[in-house]
Amino acid sequence: MLALLKQLFTPKNKDILKRVLFTLLVLTIFKLGTMIQVPGTESITKDLGFLELMDAMGGGAFERFSIFALGVMPYISASIITQLLQMDIVPYFSELAKQGQSGRMKINKINRYLGIAIAFLQGYVFSFAFIPEGATALEYMRVSIILTAGTAFVLWLGDQITQKGIGNGISLIIMAGIIMTTPTMFVDAFTEMVKTTSTQATIMGILSFALFVLIYFAIVVGIIFIQRAERRIPIQYSNKTSSAYASKQNYMPIKVNSAGVMPVIFASMVVAIPPTIAQFLKNDEFLLFVEKYLNYDTTVGFIFYLLLIAFFTYFYTYMQLKPDEMAENFQKQGGYIPGIRPGKETASYIKLILSRLTCIGALFLMFIAGLPIIFSNISNLNANITIGGTGLLIVVGVVLETYNQLESRLLTRSYGGRWK
Repeated sequence: MLALLKQLFTPKNKDILKRVLFTLLVLTIFKLGTMIQVPGTESITKDLGFLELMDAMGGGAFERFSIFALGVMPYISASIITQLLQMDIVPYFSELAKQGQSGRMKINKINRYLGIAIAFLQGYVFSFAFIPEGATALEYMRVSIILTAGTAFVLWLGDQITQKGIGNGISLIIMAGIIMTTPTMFVDAFTEMVKTTSTQATIMGILSFALFVLIYFAIVVGIIFIQRAERRIPIQYSNKTSSAYASKQNYMPIKVNSAGVMPVIFASMVVAIPPTIAQFLKNDEFLLFVEKYLNYDTTVGFIFYLLLIAFFTYFYTYMQLKPDEMAENFQKQGGYIPGIRPGKETASYIKLILSRLTCIGALFLMFIAGLPIIFSNISNLNANITIGGTGLLIVVGVVLETYNQLESRLLTRSYGGRWK
């Protein structure tokens, strides 16, 4: 890590350093935008419930009801919709998925337009739900347009990072929003744990805070381990000689957590729909039902949330990695798994490996997503002081991805390559 930073500040990597500084500048602009409140509105004092994920990904922008309150969530929602449509539901999207780079560019363009439409719809719903009663239809429309414009500007900032900076712009903006609240969380934890009423209380508080920090970073290490863990299935090609095969073994790597953080986002979006509808309709009976059976703090709601994560982990993994298509591609390329017959047996073998790895990945995601809920219920600390969670999973994943990209570009320069 230190060697990488040292290499970054060498004269030959001056342009890469400029890209890093540009990325930091854009993220600073995003931070400033999260602090600008929508004119004529107030900060949300209600319990956000399942909307906490949106607030966390926006660095508290939703709770402050800032111009960036919706952040990139509408774009993520649009991406999820188009991914589902590619599963032979709509032939047009299925064809785009098979067109390679050109198809991905068209799908990304559709995601932008659909994301803006979803942002306007969400902006209207949230303005109706959180703006005090008595507002006119024109005021609701004004707030909706401001929130939609904020989302469009955030997406533009993400594009600027992708084109002129380092890493994936949308991912870095999400990561920046989550990191914004981390220093405050540690300060609040220290303040609440370390009491100055007596020497004994101070010592115990310092030990408790040290244990909190150690557990927090142990979870970070665990997330890194799982995110990088993979099962390598050996692959042999019939057009290669045995000597070539012996000199260089070919593998098909399958990650333990192939689905990433998407199952948790899927589950959070599903369980966020009923509370949003209840707040929009302002129906007390329906709202009471949601709070009783679909709330994190209830046993039924907690179990339902975890089961949704497990379901979406399997669903998203098999949507991304299709064993039958993989086995068919191996057969077309003259490849096979040693000891396994090509065709159906290969597909069955891949399904078996994938199901076992997905089970571990699902348990991991359930643990990470459920840990902060359990922690908040068993501790007497402030609600914003937590351990684990979806946000931490996103941050670790984006940091690893950005670090790998930066490292590869610096290595390209060190070997005399020209990177554009």
